[in-house]
Amino acid sequence: MIQSTPAAATGEPTLQLIYALSALVLCVAALSFAALNAEPVAIDYYLGQLEVPLALLLVTALAIGALLGSLVGFGRVLRVRRDMARLRRESRATEEEVRNLRALPLRDGH
Repeated sequence: MIQSTPAAATGEPTLQLIYALSALVLCVAALSFAALNAEPVAIDYYLGQLEVPLALLLVTALAIGALLGSLVGFGRVLRVRRDMARLRRESRATEEEVRNLRALPLRDGH
């Protein structure tokens, strides 16, 4: 009988610990990024001007880019799922046709 031992008992880091450390590193990096890029930047648009911290502008641009990329990716996933459903229907129809052909009695052509 195989006994499973907890990951902590074998000395391997657990997945939760890895996630927690990754989140901590990401938070420290984000805070230092914001501190290094805190100077205000003027954004000119057609109706006026707005001053925001550079870090906020960069993070906003990153978030908008990630959102647009996700939407494009989601569209591709939907298209692939639709194609998969169509191919499954065609496969079922083909399998049914093969079953029907195998059920037909053979005739001797002599």
